[in-house]
Formats: sequence, structure tokens, C-alpha cells
Amino acid sequence: MEHYVKVGHLQVAPVLFEFINKNGIPGSSLKQEQFWVDFEKLIHDLSPKNKRLLARRDEIQTKINTWHRENKEMDVAEYKSFLQEIGYLEPEGEDFHITTEDVDDEIAFQAGPQLVVPVDNARYAINASNSRWGSLYNALYGTDVISEKGGAYQEGRYNEIRGEEVISYAKDFLDQVTPLKGHSHKDAVNYAVIDGKLAVTLQNGQITSLVEESKLVGIQGEFEKPLAILLRNNGLHFEIQIDRSHMIGKMDQAGIKDILMESTLTAIMDCEDSVAAVDADDKVLVYRNWLGLMRGDLTVTFKKDDEMMTRTLNPDRLYRTPDGEVFSLPGRSLMFIRNVGHLMTTNAVLDANGEEIPEGIMDTVVTSLLAKHSLLGNGKYYNSSKGSVYIVKPKMHGSEEVAFANELFDRVEDMLGLQRNTLKIGVMDEERRTSLNLKACIRQVKDRVAFINTGFLDRTGDEIHTSMEAGPMILKNHMKGTKWLQGYEKSNVLVGLATGFQDRAQIGKGMWAIPDMMAEMLTQKIGHVKAGANTAWVPSPTAATLHALHYHQVDVKKVQAGLKKNPVNLRDDMLEIPVAQNLEWSPEQIQQELDNNAQGILGYVVRWIDQGIGCSKVPDINNVGLMEDRATLRISSQHIANWLHHGICTKEQVFETLQRMAKVVDEQNTGDPSYRCIAVNYDKSAAFQAACDLVFQGYDQPNGYTEPILHRWRIEAKKNKLD
Repeated sequence: MEHYVKVGHLQVAPVLFEFINKNGIPGSSLKQEQFWVDFEKLIHDLSPKNKRLLARRDEIQTKINTWHRENKEMDVAEYKSFLQEIGYLEPEGEDFHITTEDVDDEIAFQAGPQLVVPVDNARYAINASNSRWGSLYNALYGTDVISEKGGAYQEGRYNEIRGEEVISYAKDFLDQVTPLKGHSHKDAVNYAVIDGKLAVTLQNGQITSLVEESKLVGIQGEFEKPLAILLRNNGLHFEIQIDRSHMIGKMDQAGIKDILMESTLTAIMDCEDSVAAVDADDKVLVYRNWLGLMRGDLTVTFKKDDEMMTRTLNPDRLYRTPDGEVFSLPGRSLMFIRNVGHLMTTNAVLDANGEEIPEGIMDTVVTSLLAKHSLLGNGKYYNSSKGSVYIVKPKMHGSEEVAFANELFDRVEDMLGLQRNTLKIGVMDEERRTSLNLKACIRQVKDRVAFINTGFLDRTGDEIHTSMEAGPMILKNHMKGTKWLQGYEKSNVLVGLATGFQDRAQIGKGMWAIPDMMAEMLTQKIGHVKAGANTAWVPSPTAATLHALHYHQVDVKKVQAGLKKNPVNLRDDMLEIPVAQNLEWSPEQIQQELDNNAQGILGYVVRWIDQGIGCSKVPDINNVGLMEDRATLRISSQHIANWLHHGICTKEQVFETLQRMAKVVDEQNTGDPSYRCIAVNYDKSAAFQAACDLVFQGYDQPNGYTEPILHRWRIEAKKNKLD
């Protein structure tokens, strides 16, 4: 940064200073001069605490490394005692229940899918918000959920054979969740609402109704000829849409043209793992889009199929109850904002000593300031009907760091003139020290917590790094079968329920990363619902619509009620380190693992460094598209670093693998005109150098995080591009 604006003792990047003064503060009821005075005071008071917490992480890691080097034959009881002695394992303390108030229904009472999108991409952000409602017919027709057997091909113009399969599947869904008395929805020829009840005329002229009449909650259009019938099951809504003039509706004997599913209940607009924001310009783009979402005026214009399109946020949906009262349902997902964690600093603002300030502190201040515009009604829509702001805080280690986040939120509320606990926190349970001490962590934010969520990839990356000296880790794809991981996933739900999350906060599960394999997702991801999670991440709006089916099939509240009856402490399971017991891998197995990891690292890094893309569908070594963010990078780089450290492979072997996989990645990206090949000149490729650093310097990276290296090389790449 060549020059800054001096504000008190702070130095602020001009682009950020101008954005806050011209866009953030006006209409917020805050005074510009006082804002900067308070911001400086916040930085002065909390930056040293942030640094001490990071130093504590390093101190703990050093002690753990030393213990493992001195205790090659590990005694589990001694290991556990050691972790307690150094403060890594905390006392669980007395039982308690969270007391969070003013939590929106989408979080507290409804169960359904959740999208995570990079907020620096306005188009993705708008799509995510608008995916509150999605077409079931389109989701089925356009994915592999419907087989192409029997001529039901997807290519080309509309295929009536495939369409009939879609309609049959959808009506089976209706029969499953809103059955008719004695008949199937496939027998229906007309839908109407008579005397406040759904009246369904059948092929034989008889009229039947719903088995559970209370599932009818509203209509659009006239009672005798409704345009849409709104039904509710397990707290989720869907519409039977009727239009006999529509291409699909005129072929259906009941005139049904589609079933519109309430899909993405909540969306996380991400400033963290799925974005590549490394300087003030990048951060302002993130903040500007977030402000547009909060004010409801974010728009994006783009070209699709040689036609220019403009996308805006959807309005609410209006209905009439069976008694004729008008009501509305949200047309947009309830939005969280995910800030960065405690680790990184930013050159967007320098403190009184000329040092970069903690980026997480800046994120909390600015995203909360911008969210205040929604609270004050400064735009077209309110995000939260309860007057809350939802901030997801990732990558915290233990209760002391969660307590620091709570103190930060307190201070920001005071600074912005917000009532205490307006800022709700989502605690990402993705670090080993947090998952082992989750109850203690939740206690620190019991008055404002609204969300906990597991993160398999980051959690595994931290598992590897924390226990780096314990020995060589098992094959990466064997991690899901380990006792520690299964204990971690179960414990997250059980601790959430034991601390009173039911009907007050979300318990979430991680991503289905393969957006083109929706049939398999429907088979596998129902496991998250059966595990008692009332939300889980999906990679696209289409996936959200399909995953919504699971929440109709399984009543999460009943699952949670059953789990609460049998609490289990799984801490000991989570302490089992996934070290390989018998090193019987063949050279071919070792090379295959290296190839897989190296290709994944390069495929993601090349987009991050060269194009500033933090999340996209990246082909794996088998050309299967995976939705990737930094978490994937962390586990892969730490896995190779671990094997290098324990002599499973050599530096020369890994370097040769990276070079060979670079050619594979170049080939996979031949269709991208903005792609810069890696293998043309390895020494001059910032992406290749970054990938090498992630692996060869992986042992020394703080907690195995990838951000420091990625940021350094992305800044270098941007500088070279400007030069």
C-alpha cells in the first residue's frame, strides 16, 4: 500500500476509508469522527489480546510436539493427563442451557439446507439468497436423480419421457409427505379449497382430501381455481403450482406445472475460506456486496446465452390462509456473514505502531456496521425479522478464544449503538481444541450463540497438524472410518442438544462437495438429518432443493428428542490419533496418495493465486468436479507434510509429483481462456511456488493453515500483473 489516510493514530487504505465514510456510516445513526475514534480504541485494546491468543496456540503446539517426540509408545491415560496439564483439555464444568433470544424461526424452529457462498461474487450471493425457493421439477430433470434409462435422456429439447419420470417422482413425494385419504396425487384431476379444506377431485369423479388437513396453510389465486397450494410438512413449505396453459401443466391431468420447494432456509455469505481477499480493494468488494444484500439493492448484470441479464433479490411471497387472511413468507434466505478467524492481519488498516491490524476485528466492526442498515430498515427488505445479526466465527481454538470473540462482539455492539447480544455468533467446530472442549466454548457465548457446525476437512487438517510428531497419518480417504471422526460428528450434535440448542439455535453439518452427483447425495446426505442436525451445507441451489426432501422425510425434532434421552461423552474417542499402525503401503499406494493430494492442491491453488477465485468446482484427479475451498487445501498439504516429516516419501519425490500433476491441471483447464499454465515455467509460476510452500513449509505453518502462504503469493501475483 503506497499511501494511507491518517485518522487519529490509524492509517486507513483510501478505498476502505471512502467506502466506510460514504456508504457505511451515512444512515447508520453514527457520526463519522466518533466511529474512527472508537475503532482506534477497539484496535488498541483488543489487538494485544489477539496476539497473546495466537502465541498461546504456538506454545501449546510446541509442548505437544515435544511430548510426542518423547513418548513414541503412547499411553492414552498419560496423554490425556498431559493435555489437561497444559490446558489443552479443559474442565467441562456444570451443565447449562444457552439463553439466546431473538433468534429467527429459520434457525430456531425450521430445519433445512444451508448454502455457503463467496460474498465477493455478487451473482453467487444473489443466487444463494434467492434459492430460498427452488423448482423441484427443474432440480430433478437437470440432474442424475432421474436416470436416463428407457430413453429418458437429458440432452436436447424437452424430453417428455424424462418429464414423465420427473412428474412421477414428484407425485410420489406428495404421496409420502402430504398423502390423500385413500388415493394418490397421481389420481388427481383438480385441486381446490372448499370450506377451508383441500378438495381433490379424482379421475373417477370422487372428491378426497388430505389425511392431515392442517398441512394446508395457504393459496395463491382463487379458492376454486388456485394458482398455487401452499403446504407445510415438518416445518418446511412447498407449493403445488397449477397452470393448465403452461407447457408442463397442460400435459398434466391436474394442471400441475411444478412443485416449488422451500429450500435454502439460511445462507452463509462468506468473507473467509471461499474468498481470496488479500488487500483493501478485495475487502471493499466483499463489504460492498454485503451492504447491498443488507439494503436489498444488490444487483448484477451478466451475459448468458448471448443475452444480457440483470439479477436482483426476490421479494417476499404472498398467500391467503384457508380462512382468507393475507400473509407472506420470506422470498430470500436468512443470511449469515462469516468473518475471518483470529489468525490473519490486514494491511487495509495500520495501527498506531504502523502494524497491520487483526483482520477478524476489522471484519466484525465493518460487517456489523453494514448489517445495521437492515436493522434500521434502510433498504427494501429486513434480513432478520427478530432484529438480529448473525456472524459465523471460524477457526477458534478453545474457550479462551471464544470468550475473546464474545468480548469483541460486546465492544462492537457498544461502538455501533446496538443492544447487547444483537450480534449472534456461529461457532465453527472445526478445530481439535474446540471440538474437545465444545461445551466450555459454548458456555462463553451462551447468551448469543445461534449456530454450531462441524467441518470435516479443516478438523482433519488440524488433527494432522496437532499430532504431527505422533507418527505418519493413515490414508486420507480412510479418515472417515476413524473412531475420532465419528466421535467428533456425533459429539457436536450431542453437546449442542445438551446445552439447549433445540428450538433455539442451529446444529449444522458439512458440505456435500460433488455438485454433479445428486443421486448419490440423496442417498448419503439424509444421514446428516438422521444424525440430528437441523441444517447441512450444500454446493448449489439445485442441491438445496433436493436436500430439502430429506427434511420432509425425517422429522429432525423427533430425532433430537431421541438423542437427548441418551447423552454420551465421546471425548475419549476424539482423542484417538489416526496414526498408521502398520506401514504396509506399497510404493504404488504411496505414489497414488501423493498424486491425489498434489493434483488437488494445484487445481485449487492455481485459481486462488492467478485469478483470485476462492471457491469453485475443481476437477479432481479422476476429473470429478468437487466444490473446493481452503479447507481442502489444508488437509491435503498437511497430509503430505506429515508423510515427508516421517520419511514415507522424499522431498524429491513430492517435487516430481507436483511437477507432473501441474501438467495434469494445465490439461484440465484448457477450456479456460483466463487460465495461465503452470508447467510452462515452474520457477515463474506463483501458483506452483505457492503449492510447493504449502507442502514443504507445511510443518511450520501455524496450525497448518494455508492463508499466510496463499496471501503472500496472491499479493505477489497481483503486483506482477500490475507491473
